[in-house]
Amino acid sequence: MNIPYVNLAGQNRVVKKEILQAIGKVLESGQFILGKEVEAFERSFANLCGTEYALGVGTGTDALVLALRVLNIGPGDSVITVANSFISTASSIVLVGAKPVFVDVGEDYNINPRLIEKAINSRTKAILPVHLTGRPADMKSILEIAKKHKLTVIEDCAQAVGAEYREKCVGSFGTIGCFSLHPLKNLNACGDGGALTTNDRNLYRKLQILRNNGFSTRDNCAAWSDNSRLDTIQAALLLVKLNYLKKWTDRRRENAEFYQKHLSCLTQVKVPVERPYEKSVYHTFVIQAQDRDRLSNFLGRKGIGTKIHYPIPIHLQPAAKSLKQKSGSLLMTEKQAKMILSLPIYPELTTKQLSYIVNCIYDFYNQ
Repeated sequence: MNIPYVNLAGQNRVVKKEILQAIGKVLESGQFILGKEVEAFERSFANLCGTEYALGVGTGTDALVLALRVLNIGPGDSVITVANSFISTASSIVLVGAKPVFVDVGEDYNINPRLIEKAINSRTKAILPVHLTGRPADMKSILEIAKKHKLTVIEDCAQAVGAEYREKCVGSFGTIGCFSLHPLKNLNACGDGGALTTNDRNLYRKLQILRNNGFSTRDNCAAWSDNSRLDTIQAALLLVKLNYLKKWTDRRRENAEFYQKHLSCLTQVKVPVERPYEKSVYHTFVIQAQDRDRLSNFLGRKGIGTKIHYPIPIHLQPAAKSLKQKSGSLLMTEKQAKMILSLPIYPELTTKQLSYIVNCIYDFYNQ
């Protein structure tokens, strides 16, 4: 059996006709930049996240950079975040001239709130939690710490569109939420894309200007800025996919439950388990496995694709040398990096395929 780690073609096949019709309407309109579909997507996305405003931008990285910029975070400032995320979480902080300060994570792969206050100093301006794997971080504790120390909270929701914490969607807790719409995300464009969410009208208006070369009107430039606009064609197809997001998310959760049910009795494997007040969207289904590399190779020989998210924590990347955070400084992050393995979780997986994956994992450990 051949089971790739992702199956984008399979997903797009289901909605291909609708997507082509939506793209056709954009081609006929000739409004390729900030067209009506972008506005419609922003309204729908804000409604999904439970916020007053949403803004489409070019990439998830741009969303993070723009959030930091609009909050006047820059040289001399520091931002508390995690090192087990995709590189953009930290690089966005560096790109605005600030310094990322890494805090270790808990068993859920998210920032450990008990360690945040130790990392706060006079230069700290914000906390940037990541809802990694599609599982919400402990926002109640994070917001309490931020309020106590008068810090801003920026949510990295790149992997967590639709995830809920205490019946409230991620992206609605902090001052700004930042999302990626990359092809590999649960809600995905056919190319790069990103979005921001906020309840602050003033910040929303400033972000509209910053994403559009700093133009406040067609002829007046209010600020020096980059160009980061969500393409109208991408917005049109995202509107189509929004109609399927709940169905796809439900299916991901069903697949996760299958893994949890059938792998939890393996002593060599640790599966993620949600808390009662969490609703994960399982962008990735990450297990911690003994002999991880051998297991991955074994599954590969059986035709099963797997990935590691991520094998080298950010603080140990060559680009992070100037931060001078050595190996051993983030014990849980580094321990998990040696054991984590992402299994296929996409909605199109069949029960037969899931059973095959589980059986192969049992075969490996029963050798």
